[in-house]
Amino acid sequence: MARIAVTDGMDKNAVNILEKNGHKVVIKHYSKEELLEGALSDFDAVVIRSATKLTKAVLHASVKGGGGISFIGRAGVGVDNIDISVATENSMIVCNTPRSSTHSVVELTIGHLLTSCRHIATADRLLREGIWAKKQLKGTELSGKRLGLIGYGRIAQGVGNVAQSLGMEIHAYDPYLPPEIARKNNVTLHNDVNSVFSMCTHISVHCNLTDETHHLVNEDRLNLMPQIGVDGTNCGNHIVNCARGGIVDEKATLSALESGKLTSAALDVFEKEPAVGNQLLTHQNFHGTPHIGAATMEAQSRIGLEMATQLIDHFNGQRPHSALN
Repeated sequence: MARIAVTDGMDKNAVNILEKNGHKVVIKHYSKEELLEGALSDFDAVVIRSATKLTKAVLHASVKGGGGISFIGRAGVGVDNIDISVATENSMIVCNTPRSSTHSVVELTIGHLLTSCRHIATADRLLREGIWAKKQLKGTELSGKRLGLIGYGRIAQGVGNVAQSLGMEIHAYDPYLPPEIARKNNVTLHNDVNSVFSMCTHISVHCNLTDETHHLVNEDRLNLMPQIGVDGTNCGNHIVNCARGGIVDEKATLSALESGKLTSAALDVFEKEPAVGNQLLTHQNFHGTPHIGAATMEAQSRIGLEMATQLIDHFNGQRPHSALN
């Protein structure tokens, strides 16, 4: 029997599966101080989401002589909150659930794109204030515009497919992508990220947060965006990020909104979360969501099942299918 710590919640059906397989599941969120004091050292595995940060110091505190954590599960996609190199040094296998949340994040991204162009969030706020702003809220269509995808993995491909059905022309930057995948989907793949920004009025971020991608969306690249759609409409420039906080330079984004270079910005992820007091929240052309890309009943059910399956495989001596190290 393995002792499994679940620090940021887990679908109850997944918990039931683990318990039926003889494992002990403890659902409890630990503070940073508790983690540094070795709160996880009595467990064989830990499952986290984005709230728990498994830093070098936390992982070292989680190791016991001859025992301790052997499995780290990230219930979601991004693993920038896990020091994978330290985990590897300490024989901890790291897994995520890359397939389970794809549909949910695709839908939220499309929702943000539509909200940006049709002023849905602004209209709602004004309506609640008793202002009937019908004439002031003339939007633009996604049809006839270019959408630039930064990263072209599962989620970006899903967003691109939906956007194409709405009449958008899709461009992408992904230096790790085999070109034939883009060609198959009728997507223009660029070798230079700057060329995507210079051609596209709409940008959606779908890459991992790394040293290379930190503040990839910055002042210089925002200034490259053309404001005029391929159909000749003065639609302005729009940024959406439902990937990871830190890829978009938030100060540069706010400055671009204030100058009018950027018409709208929509973020589901922020450099610092919770994003309480973030100055972007004060701008009328910004709208956001509190990191809810995977927060649907369906996605959480799939994530829980995929993670439970990998935990069972691991403790049965098999290599989990989404192992990252």
